[in-house]
Order: sequence, then C-alpha cells, then structure tokens
Amino acid sequence: MPGMDAVFRALADPTRRRLLDELFKQDGQTLTALEQRLPMTRFGVMKHLKVLEEANLVVTKRRGREKLHFLNPVPIRLVHDRWVSKYAEPWAARLSGLKKRLEETMEKVFEIYIRTTPERLWHAIATSEMRSKYSFGAVVSSDFTPGSRFEMRTPEGGLLGEGENLEVDPPRRLVQTMVPLWSAEIQQEGQSRITWEIEPRGEVCRLTVTHDQIREGANEEVYGGWPMMLSSLKSLLETGESMDFRPPAEVMERWQRSLQPEPAHPGGAGH
Repeated sequence: MPGMDAVFRALADPTRRRLLDELFKQDGQTLTALEQRLPMTRFGVMKHLKVLEEANLVVTKRRGREKLHFLNPVPIRLVHDRWVSKYAEPWAARLSGLKKRLEETMEKVFEIYIRTTPERLWHAIATSEMRSKYSFGAVVSSDFTPGSRFEMRTPEGGLLGEGENLEVDPPRRLVQTMVPLWSAEIQQEGQSRITWEIEPRGEVCRLTVTHDQIREGANEEVYGGWPMMLSSLKSLLETGESMDFRPPAEVMERWQRSLQPEPAHPGGAGH
C-alpha cells in the first residue's frame, strides 16, 4: 500500500505518538502550543511534525498569521482496514462509528471591531477586574498564565464555570477550556474551548472569539451570550461604560438556587 511504510515509521517514535495524542485532545494547535507540551526544543518539535506531515498523519492550515496543525486519522484507518482481523473489523467499525457520533462537535465564531489598541484589549480580556465588567456580572478570577485555572462566580460566591488557560500569548491570543456549572442540566454539556484572537487594523482591533468543541446540539446557554458580552466589551473600551446585560430570568433563578445550601437529611447531626 503506497505510503504505508512512512506511516509505520512515523508511528514508531513515542514523541510523534505523543504529538498525535495532543492533537487528538485538542486539534488545530500552533507550533508554539505543541512546543509547550513537550520537553524539547522548538526545532525538535518541528522535525517530528515534518515526519508526521510527510506521512499525512498531520495536515496544516493557515488561519491568519498562524499555522495550525490538525490530526489526520485517514492513514491510521487505512492501517486498521488492512491489519485488523476481518472478523473483528465489523465490531471495530461499529464502535468507531459510535465514538464519532459521541464526539461530533460544533464551532461558533464571533467577530467584532473595537476602537482600541491590542494592549488595552488584552488587558480587558486577561484582567480579572476588567473581565468581570462585561461578563453578565460574573466575577472572573485567574492570573491568566499558561496552565493556570480560571473561575467564574456570582457576586455571592456561587461557582458558575471553571477552566484552564491553555495558551497565553499577549497581546494576540488566549486559549481556554470552559466547563459551565450554573445548573445540573448545563453541567452535562461538558468541556468546550474558547479562543480569543486580537488583530490590529489601523486605529481598531479585530477581535475574533472561536468557541468550539461544543457538543452537537448543545444547550444554547453554553455559547449564546457571546454577542452581548462582546458588545459590552466594545462599549467598555470605547466609552468607559459597559452595558448592563443580565442573563435571562430563568438562568438567574438557577444561579440563586445553586447558592442555597442543601436541606438537612433526617438522621443527621443530633440523632
């Protein structure tokens, strides 16, 4: 089979297998992001990526100034089709199809132009005090460093969401995971990813927010608030005043319920 030797050679190296694992967990990564995940030099990561690209296990795509790397599973599937037992293959295919259905995700992209500098815009995104002013009143806390945690809470302290800062490249790019927690229903949506990208355009900046890895058919509460948040951010930076957007009444009610202590169970303390 043409190219099969290159696939096996590429997969033989544990570092290259780890690169594929990293892209499987988070597809579409930059060289800088992948470099931060491996204990080697940038040049070393580039050499391994080149081998994977030659085997067609990794494909690249330009997005603006960035070169993104994506896992290409087709060569691995071809290996599977040739070497897996013909008796086991139907079972493997069914499981593969089930896995694919479970992992189908949506990507939402939001773009806005703000009359400001990249530095001021980055400050508004990656500073807890500023972030809270346009995030529906939620208190956002983090030191916004790679690998650090961030939280969103109500002013009263109820936990609304949490995640990790995966990539921090001021004043250009911030990548975060996000797990919504403001209701039992919304918690079932699981983790998604948010990418903030700043591009200067003369006197204005283009801000693109990509919210992806969202479960197909997910509750719109997971991503539906972005237009209001970004409009409020624009107002804050251009006028000094954010817009007083609040979540819908039913969402606010669930937030308040999340703050209430659970009722005591019979037979507890004192019995």
